[in-house]
Amino acid sequence: MHEQILANQRRAFVLVVLMAILLGFLGYALGEYVARGAGTLGIAIALIVVVIQALISYYKGDSIVLAISHARKIQKSDHPILFNVVEEMCVASGVSQMPDIYIIDDDALNAFATGRDPQHASLAVTAGLLKELDRDELQGVIGHELGHVKNRDVLYMTFLAVMLGTIILLAAVGRRVMFQSGSGSRTSSRRGKGGGAAAIILIVAILLIILAPVLAQLLYFAVSRRREYLADASSALYTRYPEGLASALEKLGHSTKKLQSATPAVAPMYIVNPLQVTANGLSDLSSTHPPISERIRILRSMGARAGLTSYNEAFRKVTGRPVGVVAFAEAHAQPDVPVMVPAAAAAAAVFASDRVDRVRQTTDALWSVNDYIFIECPCGTRLKVPPAYAGKRIECPHCGREHVATRAA
Repeated sequence: MHEQILANQRRAFVLVVLMAILLGFLGYALGEYVARGAGTLGIAIALIVVVIQALISYYKGDSIVLAISHARKIQKSDHPILFNVVEEMCVASGVSQMPDIYIIDDDALNAFATGRDPQHASLAVTAGLLKELDRDELQGVIGHELGHVKNRDVLYMTFLAVMLGTIILLAAVGRRVMFQSGSGSRTSSRRGKGGGAAAIILIVAILLIILAPVLAQLLYFAVSRRREYLADASSALYTRYPEGLASALEKLGHSTKKLQSATPAVAPMYIVNPLQVTANGLSDLSSTHPPISERIRILRSMGARAGLTSYNEAFRKVTGRPVGVVAFAEAHAQPDVPVMVPAAAAAAAVFASDRVDRVRQTTDALWSVNDYIFIECPCGTRLKVPPAYAGKRIECPHCGREHVATRAA
């Protein structure tokens, strides 16, 4: 697994460099389109953009991704069960720093992790995921996302997401300038001034402005697929229960709800592609992620042991090729461990298996992040009061007692 982590990081670094080069060519194209001979200036501006964007990506890239996804930070009091599961998976994975937890107010089933390193990581889950998954399935998803954190690929994905957004933005500006100025008259004018060479440069510039976002998207997708397999293997090792993640992926694959806040720039960061949703559920044909059905088959082919070697053997059995995790298990003396079948009674004591209770816990968390005021009435009713009613008298609909809507100290 260590060799695969290093291979993923090398591959991601190469892709970052390629996207930076693409951004430079895009700057050259924009410069040449605006004024003949201004390509060098365009490259210089693009390089300045790359440096600024690299600094922003490193220090604020996670905040940008979370803002784009409409994720809201929650505290342990908002959803104790979710925090309990994350804490368990942090211990199992060896991640020393508890990531910040965010919730996305959307009924789609999905999750992602972001941040530049394990000490500055964030984990976001949708409300739909919390409502539909039981504890074992939630552990599998959280283990998968912490696998991304532990394997240190979230920085590259965050960096690539911001860089992709920059390329898309610059290309959009170029297209806007191109269409407003009129490409036909400008091409004729350039041909008359500089001959065929100028016309060729202009045509290449126009093509690059149009195709740059597509090329950048393909480069972005290239780093995504193998990291998902690696995170699945990590989840199986941390939870010692591959069926938990397999069952979660099954539910995610059958979901027909599309994540409204998802964009092409951040889609590869999610555990499943949030953009390719059909009438029968998530599409198995995804350019950003491996097929969901294949991931499920691999996890369910691991047998009675959970670990890196078992995942590698299951991967080879299902796909006919190795995923490359054996060397890490041997070098770091991490033998496979027996699969643990969770005790239903113990799990039920901590996490409600009833979907109604899960929905109630999740909606309470959403009300909390939206500044609702909670009032515990002596009759047992819990009132949820909108923030606009702060300071006003509220009557309990069950017992008729009056309460003043004030926040607890």
